Amino acid sequence: MIGIYAAVTRRTIDGKNPGGWQRQQKLTVREAVKAYTYGSAYAEGEENVKETIEAGKLADLIVLAADIFAIDPIRIQDVKVDSTYLGGTLIYQRQEAAPQPQSPRR
Repeated sequence: MIGIYAAVTRRTIDGKNPGGWQRQQKLTVREAVKAYTYGSAYAEGEENVKETIEAGKLADLIVLAADIFAIDPIRIQDVKVDSTYLGGTLIYQRQEAAPQPQSPRR
């Protein structure tokens, strides 16, 4: 979340650049998420099995406690991961998070 926060706000976590460092390099939330999803899958050469949620691709994903596309970007750094799925299997759930449905193994 810190990486997406930094890409979108261009703020530093030490608070020294409250207006954003290199502001002309700010990304939208959509661009930052795409860089972390598609960009990472592409860099690994695995864009055919990762990157999007669709039949036939790995179901590696996280569920967040807030919609980072709808909140003030400054709040992104504080958004918690509620759950993590690896290959469609729930492998992490934050204790305070609402229960997530567990997918059957494929």
